[in-house]
Amino acid sequence: MANDGELDLDPLAERLRTAGKRLALPAIRNTPGRAPLLEFYRWDADAQLQLNRYGIPEPAPGAAFVHPIALDLVLLPLVAFDRHGTRLGMGAGYYDRFFGSLTPGLRPRIVGVAHEVQRSDRPLPAAAWDVPLAGVITERGWQSLPE
Repeated sequence: MANDGELDLDPLAERLRTAGKRLALPAIRNTPGRAPLLEFYRWDADAQLQLNRYGIPEPAPGAAFVHPIALDLVLLPLVAFDRHGTRLGMGAGYYDRFFGSLTPGLRPRIVGVAHEVQRSDRPLPAAAWDVPLAGVITERGWQSLPE
């Protein structure tokens, strides 16, 4: 479900489902009195999706919740990345808050999915709460990054 120039991962998702892998998608959930949170929900081929406030499809209410420690690998969209594993997103901080709340040893492997032109040769600004990428996949292939 490509959004705003992101790579379309639908073909990969279909191959993973065919191989018997369980998939999850993020959803922004509102809780009264708290800032909106990112959560993950099971994604099946026939799952109902709805557009969130940013126009991004996400699992509709009623989808099966996936506990964070059940996630093995997360493919993240990004605006830019550097060789240090720093990722710039759209600026809302949902992913960093979500993964930053987990003990580093319990975090899934976080991999950016990008176009090669999104690579920055200069170090990107990073805050203490930013969670680094383990690697990036571009049209040139896999690149492991420092964690």
